[in-house]
Amino acid sequence: MVLFDWGTYNGKTKLYAAELLGMKLTEIPPYDFARKRYTIDYFKEYGELARRAFTTITAHAPYYSLIPRDLRQLEKIKKIMLDVAIKAKTAGAEILNMHIGGKTGDKDKDVEIVSDVLKYLIQNTKDIKFSLETTYSGYLFGSIEDIRAVIEAVNSDRVLISLQLENDWMREFEVYRTGQFHKAAQYATEDFWYRILKAGLELGNGYLSLRFAQVTGVKLRGFVVKKRVPLGMGYPPLEPLAKALARFMIKEVYEKGLNVKMHLIYTGIPQTKYQDTIKLYSAIMQEVVPYLK
Repeated sequence: MVLFDWGTYNGKTKLYAAELLGMKLTEIPPYDFARKRYTIDYFKEYGELARRAFTTITAHAPYYSLIPRDLRQLEKIKKIMLDVAIKAKTAGAEILNMHIGGKTGDKDKDVEIVSDVLKYLIQNTKDIKFSLETTYSGYLFGSIEDIRAVIEAVNSDRVLISLQLENDWMREFEVYRTGQFHKAAQYATEDFWYRILKAGLELGNGYLSLRFAQVTGVKLRGFVVKKRVPLGMGYPPLEPLAKALARFMIKEVYEKGLNVKMHLIYTGIPQTKYQDTIKLYSAIMQEVVPYLK
C-alpha cells in the first residue's frame, strides 16, 4: 500500500482553504512557532482543526541553526527546539522538520553537535519524529551524506531525512557556487531524481519526505542569492521530477510492497502556494496514470 500525502504550509486561519482544495497534508509554518502570542492553546486549536481534515500533519521549526556560531548558545538552541517540538506535538504533528545551518569546518564535530541536539530532543519527547532538511549549498551542513552521518550517529528511528529537492539539485550541480541555473537545468534528468529519491527512501526510516519549490537567483559578490518563484517560472524543470516521482512511487514502493509513508510539501511563495500545490500534485499524478493501466 502506498500512502502519498500532499499539501503545503498553513497557519490556523488558512486550514479551511487547504481542506476545501482536497489537500491531505498540512505543515505548521516556522513563523507560528516564532510568534510569542501563539501560546500552547493556539497549537491545541490547530490540532483540533487539522485532525478532522488531514491524514498527515507536519511542522517546520523556526530558522535557528543547530550549529550556532557561538557554541555557548547550544544549550539555548536545545531548549528552543524542545519548546517547538512540544508545541508541534500538541498540534498533532508527527514530524518536526529542521534546518541544520552552517559548518564549523570539522565534519566530525558538526555531526557530534547535531547528534547531541537530536538526542536531547528524543530523550525529552515522545513519539514525534525529527527530519533534517537538505541544504542547497556546499558551504552549509546538510548534504545527503552529512545527514546520513547524523542519522547513523543518533541511531534512532525517530530521525529521518527530508529532501528539499531543488536544494539537492543546486547542491549536487554546484549551482550555489556558479549561479548557472539555466545550464544546470539540463542535468536535472529523470535518472538524477531517481537517484536522489533512492537516497531519501534509504534514510527515511519508514518515510519518503519530500519538499519542492522552483527557484531562480543571481550571483552577487561570490554568493548565489536564491529566490523562490511561482511554479513554472523557475528551476529545476518540473517534468523530469514528476516522471521520476511517478515511476519511483510505483516501481520502488508499490510494486515492492514497502510500508512507506510518502509526502510532498510545496514550499513556494505564499502568493501562489495553493494554485501551485495543486499544479504540482496534478503533474505527478498525470505521470502515475499510465502505470495503472
